[in-house]
Amino acid sequence: MTKIIDGRVSLMPIRLVELLVDPSKLNLQNLVILRVGHIPVRISRRRNAFFNNVALAYIADGNGTYQVDGGLVQNVEKGSFFFVYPGSKFNYGPVEGGSWEEYYIDMIGSRVSEFEKRGLVHKGKVLQVGADPAWVRKLRTLASLLESGIPANADRAALQLESLLFEFSLMTDGSPSKSNKNLEVIEDLAHYVYNPIDAGVIARRHNISVSTLRRIVKEHSGFPLNEYIHRLKINEAKKLIVNTPTSIKEIALSLQYTDVYYFSRLFKKYTGMSARKFRESI
Repeated sequence: MTKIIDGRVSLMPIRLVELLVDPSKLNLQNLVILRVGHIPVRISRRRNAFFNNVALAYIADGNGTYQVDGGLVQNVEKGSFFFVYPGSKFNYGPVEGGSWEEYYIDMIGSRVSEFEKRGLVHKGKVLQVGADPAWVRKLRTLASLLESGIPANADRAALQLESLLFEFSLMTDGSPSKSNKNLEVIEDLAHYVYNPIDAGVIARRHNISVSTLRRIVKEHSGFPLNEYIHRLKINEAKKLIVNTPTSIKEIALSLQYTDVYYFSRLFKKYTGMSARKFRESI
C-alpha cells in the first residue's frame, strides 16, 4: 500500500493500492480492478474533471455534492455512492470548508459495460446504501486482495467487486415498498440454489402470478427467470470451488444439475472458463 501525503487533498495520508501484476496473467480479464483508494479526510473538490476509466466512489462519512456535465447538482451524504466514467465532465467533493471520507475502486473490462446494462453501474446518479461498517470491511478486503500481488487474489477481488455492486443494487432498486417486496422475492430465489426451483410455488408464496415473478426478476437483474436462476447456481458453484475440496461433479449434483456436462457448459458460458480451470487458478 502506498501512502500519499497531500494536504491540499486530504488532512490525513491517502492510501492507494494498485494492481501489481500484468493484467494478461489474470484469468478474469473481463473485469480488472486497477486500484483501490482511501481518502480519509478529503477537503478538496474535483472541478471539470475527466476520467479514463469507470470508478466507484463510496462516501463513508461527511457530505458534499456531485454534478455531471454541468447538470443537476446532487447532494452526497454519508453512505452514498456514485460513479465517474469516461466521456463526461465531473464536479464533486465535500461542501466548502468541510470534508468527507472516500473509498474508490478504479475498474476496466467488458463486464463493466454489462454491469451498466444490468443496472449495477448507475451513471450520473447519487445513490444511498447507508453507512454500514460492512461496506467498509468489504472495500478493505478488496484492497488487501489486490495488494497481495497474487494473480488469483486479484481475480478474487474482481469477484468480490461484482458481489458488492450486486448488493448495492439490491439496496437501491425502486421505491421503498416495491423494493422491499421485490427484494423478498429475489432473496427467496437465492435460498433455492440447492433445490429444484418451481416458479409456481415461489409465486404462490408471495401471492403473485408467475408472470409477475418473471417481471420482477427481469427488472431486477436484466435476465429472464431461468437464466437468473442458472447464474445464481453458477455463482454458488464458484464459492464452493474456491472454499471447499468438493469435486466438480458433486458440486453440480448438489446444485441439482444431474447432467454434469450441461453444468460444465453453463459454468464456462457465465464465467469464461471451465470449472476445472477456475479451480486450478485459485
